[in-house]
Amino acid sequence: MTTATSSVQHGPAASVSLARRGRPGGGRGWSPSPRRTPYAFIAPAVVLFAAVFLVPLGWTIYLSTQKTQVQGLGLGAGARKQVSAGFANYTAVFQDGEFWQSVLRALLYGCILIPVMLGLATVFALILDAQRVRFQRFGRIAIFLPYAVPTLIGSMIWGMMYLPAFSPINSTLHALFGVQGIDFFGQRTVFLSVANIGVWGGTGFNMMVLYTALRSLPQEAYEAARIDGANERQIALRIKLPMIRPAVIMTAIFSTIATLQVFNEPYAMHQISYGGVSTTWTPLMTVYRDTYTANDIYLGAAESVVIALLMFVLSVAVLRLTNRQIFGGEAR
Repeated sequence: MTTATSSVQHGPAASVSLARRGRPGGGRGWSPSPRRTPYAFIAPAVVLFAAVFLVPLGWTIYLSTQKTQVQGLGLGAGARKQVSAGFANYTAVFQDGEFWQSVLRALLYGCILIPVMLGLATVFALILDAQRVRFQRFGRIAIFLPYAVPTLIGSMIWGMMYLPAFSPINSTLHALFGVQGIDFFGQRTVFLSVANIGVWGGTGFNMMVLYTALRSLPQEAYEAARIDGANERQIALRIKLPMIRPAVIMTAIFSTIATLQVFNEPYAMHQISYGGVSTTWTPLMTVYRDTYTANDIYLGAAESVVIALLMFVLSVAVLRLTNRQIFGGEAR
């Protein structure tokens, strides 16, 4: 009698053999490669970024190179069609003096808004982070609350306060000091009027960003400074401010971007100022007028691309200026 003997396998080879016998056909199953795993995790973010940013940006750039060609009287089907315009829309934007005047007005508005808003936000954050301050929770809520009000609603409220016939500001100044009414929609004072709304609504948000950065700092540095005899003002200026430099730079960049994007505040002022604020007072108001009022979506697309480029250049310039001039560092 012949006895059949079988060898028993042990170790990894046995595991692979059992795994193959357990699958139909004994084929090798798919397992994710360690090199592919990171790409699988970031793929949804890449797809989302492309869908909400790259695709709309590409479509806007495409529209900026198009124009409407009218045949005959422009009536009937096929009388109007979209054709390529090359860089004609960009040429029109760069030759449009009204557009560049709106850019200059936005920059002047930003020169008023950003230093005042970030200065107040920094002061409030340092005060609330001080060691002996009462009613910190109430202070945070009170300063942050205007940011929770929609900008259009806040602009309408301030606009009503600016109206000469209803302004409590003018009434108070006249009753206390005998000052005549202030024209809040004058050619120069309107910058202060619009910037005041931005300061009122944006200080609370920037204060919370800086206050959060202050609360994350190590307390050991403060204790060491107090042991060396430093007071609260010296700690704030020499320790806290340098350590929250990244947060200050971030708020400065965001505020710079918001400067060229300002729309709600001057648009609300335009509705109630009776001509004190024009329809092209800011770049976005110019885009809105050309796109929806003049019905020239192609010119509006070109203006949008130019504004985006200006925002990028201005943000980089603010980043470098903030690092080198204010903090003495190098831009990274």
